[in-house]
Amino acid sequence: MKIKLWGVRGSIPCPGPDTVEFGGNTASLELRFGERLAIIDAGSGIRPLGEFLIRHDLPKGPIKTDLFISHTHWDHIMGFPFFTPIFVPGTKLTIYGPVTYEEEGLDRIIGDQLTYRYFPVKHSELAAEIKYVPLKESTLDLGDGITLTTKYLNHPILCLGYKFEHRGAVFCTAYDHEPFRNVFPTDPSDPNYDESAATEGERAAREENEKILEFYRGCDLLIHDSQYTRKEYLGSKIGWGHSSYEDVINFAHKAGVKKLVLFHHDPLRTDAQLHTLEKEYRERIAGKTKLEIVIAREGGEFEL
Repeated sequence: MKIKLWGVRGSIPCPGPDTVEFGGNTASLELRFGERLAIIDAGSGIRPLGEFLIRHDLPKGPIKTDLFISHTHWDHIMGFPFFTPIFVPGTKLTIYGPVTYEEEGLDRIIGDQLTYRYFPVKHSELAAEIKYVPLKESTLDLGDGITLTTKYLNHPILCLGYKFEHRGAVFCTAYDHEPFRNVFPTDPSDPNYDESAATEGERAAREENEKILEFYRGCDLLIHDSQYTRKEYLGSKIGWGHSSYEDVINFAHKAGVKKLVLFHHDPLRTDAQLHTLEKEYRERIAGKTKLEIVIAREGGEFEL
């Protein structure tokens, strides 16, 4: 497996002089299994990825790829109309994503970006052959010796983590996720306190976090949402559906992950701040774990 990062930001693209090194595009990732291509998420980073595919892959023949959408929040699908291969005859694209339990399916949620209301080209006018496949939690055989396991994450909309296994290598993503927590009051002096609800809430949160640990367990490479520091998270970000650096590192260590890529950077985070955070967290864990941590950079490549 070969992985390349094309977009590493969360929430909104943030180009400018303070984000040149780590990059300002939102989530998109290229995944290769030999000659087979997959993409995870269609944030603004899928635009330069598409231009690369036109130069690198199209001369060898029509582009065929699977696109796995973690969830349909805007920053994870906004680049789709600018993905050049969808305008090229012969392109075959299978789009996978979570079932939303809404009246509109994946095809409408993603495809409706291509209406005259928002964009000059309609979805029906695209040259590519596009198929949509809804996903739930499951394990799938994708062929060519590739196994995919999906896991629901904790986010304000249904969001899937993806685990790919191929020839003994294990690669996992958790693009938008907040550790599960007890949502019931636990202080007996709180007027809304209910002992049975508080106890059940603690049990449920613990069980769900254990399931997440099992999903990560033994990964060679885990790319994980880490939008906030612990101080930022506790200050005003609880319930927003994102993780802190501290929580992610702790989960990855417990799960025996080999390499952790900290991802989905806050759009306000500058290159200088990311350098400082990378140095700080590496120093914190030095000598305490075998886990290797890396701050995600556009253009970063990994091989398993």
